[in-house]
Amino acid sequence: MEAAVKTNWIIDPTHSEVHFKVKHLVISTVTGTFKSFAGSMESENEDFQDAAIEFTLDVDSIDTNQEQRDGHLKSADFFDAAQFPKISFKSSSFKKVGDDYELAGDLTVKNVSKPVKLNVEFGGTATDFYGNDKAGFEVSGKISRKEFGLTWDGITEAGAIVVGDEIKLQINVQFAKQA
Repeated sequence: MEAAVKTNWIIDPTHSEVHFKVKHLVISTVTGTFKSFAGSMESENEDFQDAAIEFTLDVDSIDTNQEQRDGHLKSADFFDAAQFPKISFKSSSFKKVGDDYELAGDLTVKNVSKPVKLNVEFGGTATDFYGNDKAGFEVSGKISRKEFGLTWDGITEAGAIVVGDEIKLQINVQFAKQA
């Protein structure tokens, strides 16, 4: 029996984006992005079943469209970017569920690793103008920030919680097949 051929893919950052949403004062949502990230995928099958996926985010690249808030998020109150410059993810499984996938793995934030499950919608594959094979995925899920040591809580004078615990993730990635 012949050994399976592994295909390596890397994230094309110019055609990918990482967004998160968190409740602010319980009544509205703040959206943020990470501008700098990298990732790879190793697959053996055309359908990407059981692919191995790794991903890192540069904490310093956080952008919520408000400089003062970004500074607070990078501080020791939240991500502590100076001490923990990266957020990382390493998959443990990538399983086909109907037309889509379930991605499971360990997310590490501030040296705290926890298993997470994310939903993945497969956008398909295509060849770009330059002859590069691309594969698109939309990843979504929810995590608790407090489980990862992001425990800062502010309470307003009226008793409202400033920042919610639940973080919604929305990641659109395009992978480029490597020769």
